[in-house]
Amino acid sequence: MRSLVIKCTAGTDEAERCSQAFTVATAAIASGAEVSLWLTGEAAWLAVPGRAEEFELPLAGSLAEARDLVLESGSLIVCAQCAARRELTEADLVPGARIAGAATFAEAVLTDGVQALVY
Repeated sequence: MRSLVIKCTAGTDEAERCSQAFTVATAAIASGAEVSLWLTGEAAWLAVPGRAEEFELPLAGSLAEARDLVLESGSLIVCAQCAARRELTEADLVPGARIAGAATFAEAVLTDGVQALVY
C-alpha cells in the first residue's frame, strides 16, 4: 500500500491552505493510500471537538467530515510541542487523534516508500 504523510501547518488563520491539506488527505484515502495527517501550529485546534465543525471556506467540503474520514481510515496526529503550547492533551482531542513529537514524524517520513507533503 502506498503511504502519504501530510503535515498541515495552517488552521483557520490560512483557511485555503488548511483545506487543501484535508482535501488531499481524503483524496489519497479514496485512492487507496495509507494516510497520516499531522496537525501543527494553528491546525492543532482542528483536532479539538467542535473546531473542525466551525471551519468555513466557500466552495470547500466539510472539514469535520474530512477529519472523520482520516480518523476512520488513517491517522490524525497533533504535534507535541504545538499541543503543549496550546495546553492540549489527548483528552482534549477527538477520539482517535493522538499527540506525537518530531522524532515520530521524522521516522514516518524517512520510511521507504513514503511520500511527504507539507501545507
